[in-house]
Amino acid sequence: MAEAAATAPALLLEGVTCTFPSPDGRGRTYTAVQGASFTVADGEFVSIVGPTGSGKSTLLNVAAGLLAPSEGRALAFGEPIGGINRHAGYMFQADALMPWKSALENVAAGLEFRGVPRREAEERARPWLARVGLERFGDRYPHQLSGGMRKRVALAQTLIVDPRIVLMDEPFSALDIQTRQMMENELLDLWSADRKSVVFITHDLEEAIAMSDRVLVLSAGPGARLIGEYRIALERPRDVAEIRMTPHFLDLHKEIWGLLREEVLKGYAQTRLR
Repeated sequence: MAEAAATAPALLLEGVTCTFPSPDGRGRTYTAVQGASFTVADGEFVSIVGPTGSGKSTLLNVAAGLLAPSEGRALAFGEPIGGINRHAGYMFQADALMPWKSALENVAAGLEFRGVPRREAEERARPWLARVGLERFGDRYPHQLSGGMRKRVALAQTLIVDPRIVLMDEPFSALDIQTRQMMENELLDLWSADRKSVVFITHDLEEAIAMSDRVLVLSAGPGARLIGEYRIALERPRDVAEIRMTPHFLDLHKEIWGLLREEVLKGYAQTRLR
C-alpha cells in the first residue's frame, strides 16, 4: 500500500459525473460535469479553465472531499477520497477569514483546529506571516487589511498546515490587476519552495498559462466535459507580467483561446436563456 501511494499521482479523478436535483424542484436532474478524468502529479501546478457554469468548482469540491461524485471515483495519493480530503488545503474565492480574529490568530487557527495548543500555533504562525510579507500586521483584524493583505493571510492560513495538495478556487479574482499579479508571483515563489500539488480554478486564461505546468479546458455546461489539455513549456521561475509578453506565451494563448472561445460563447448564450 505504501509503495502504491508513493507512485500514485497526487490526485486522480476518473469518470467523474456530478448530477444534482434541478433547481426548479420538478423532479428533474441537472448534470454539472460529465465523465471527467484527469490526474495531477505530485508537485504539479494544474489550472482548470472554462466558461461560467462549466463545473470548475464542482470538480474542486470533489477533489476536496466536500462532494461525492454521482459516478466515477476520486483518489488522493492512491487512496479513495471518502469525506474531507486529509491531504488537501482549500483556498476559497471569497474571504474565509474570521473577522473576530487578528491576522496572526487567523493563520494559527488551522493548527488549533488540529489540536495544536494556542501558544504554539501562534508561534508557528509568525514565520508564515513573515513569508507573506505581513510580519508587522499580525495584530490587525480583517477589516483593517486591504484585499491583497487578506488574500496573503488566507494563503498563509492554507499553507501553514502543510497540505500536500492545495486547491484554489479563483482566489485572486476580486483583486485589482496590479495586486493580482503581485499575489500570483507570491504564490509561485511559495510553491517553488516546496512544490506542493496545486489545482487552480480561474476564468482568466492568461493567469492559467502564466502560472501552470498544465492547463485543462472544460466545455460549457450542463454536462461539462474536459475537452482540452495543454502542457505549458515555459521556463521557471516566471514573472507573470513579463512572461505574458513572450512569443511562446502568445502562441499558447492563441491556441487555447481558439478552443475556449466557442465554449465561452455557448455558456454566455445559456445564461441569457435562463
